[in-house]
Amino acid sequence: MYTLFSSVDSHFMIRAYSGFMRGALYCPLPAFSRESQVCGVPIHYVGWLQSAAPACSFLVALRIGRVINSCYPHGNHDVSMINKSPALPFDLVAAVTHLSNCDPYIARLVQEAVPFDPNIDHTQSPYESLLESIAYQSISGKAAATIYARIKALSASGGPPAPQEMLQLKTKALRKAGLSGAKILAMKDLAQKTIDGIVPTHEEALKLSDEELVERLISVRGIGAWTVEMFLIFRLGRPDVLPIHDLGVKKGWSVAYGKKHMPRPKELLAFGERWRPYRTVASWYMWRAFEKAGYATTNKIRPPKLKHQRTKVKRSNLNSKSKRKRSRVR
Repeated sequence: MYTLFSSVDSHFMIRAYSGFMRGALYCPLPAFSRESQVCGVPIHYVGWLQSAAPACSFLVALRIGRVINSCYPHGNHDVSMINKSPALPFDLVAAVTHLSNCDPYIARLVQEAVPFDPNIDHTQSPYESLLESIAYQSISGKAAATIYARIKALSASGGPPAPQEMLQLKTKALRKAGLSGAKILAMKDLAQKTIDGIVPTHEEALKLSDEELVERLISVRGIGAWTVEMFLIFRLGRPDVLPIHDLGVKKGWSVAYGKKHMPRPKELLAFGERWRPYRTVASWYMWRAFEKAGYATTNKIRPPKLKHQRTKVKRSNLNSKSKRKRSRVR
């Protein structure tokens, strides 16, 4: 699958998700025909780009405000092969244009980094998404995947245990699957709050504001603000989420703006006001800046400066010095 992205300087990027073309190809914008149609859908640009790796070309297209994924072998013009990706709940082109105009550092990242693509899964309910998040907390992805597969094996359906089913599962069975006692309590609390209606269905979640969802979901044992923020971004595609406690976002910010220290959460929150109402997309590019820099660079970034604590230390030192001087005078 290949994703086309039209950047602010009129360049195309094709991103390969699988196969031997994994990576990114940057191609100057040729003289494509404008306002064409594919399957009756208006297309902003459409044309053929010759790839460097395989001996074939790819038809790429971008609808205004919506990405269309397609991969055509050269000579096959059957437009029914187009695979339309689920639309985001906001205009991505407008978001990238806004961020590029208000922040030159993000404008540069837009040219260099992989385009925004949260790969939203609308088939997973909030309950299922949060159940998986709990399983993955504080352990490696490989270990978590193994444990989560064991949990699903305990269900009669072979999928994630339904809320009522989770409540009926024995603690001993869940411990044997690899869950800690804290995670078992968290999963059972999630199941109960889903039954009680505190954790909404997917359809209900789409109608709730970010603030309402945060308030509801953090009431679940073991679910914190960061987990809810990831849910808002990668399950609902909300446009204006800024994870101020996320290490990747904080270190990416330091890389992007040439800082030796990570920002304090309040500092990042204040800085991010310029990115509204698309702080989610800005966060994406902070993650990409972190990845591009590599661990050799990001490991050198220091913790946030604690100005208030340093001020208190200096004042206490001054007070102790003045007390010593007074004692000498006496």
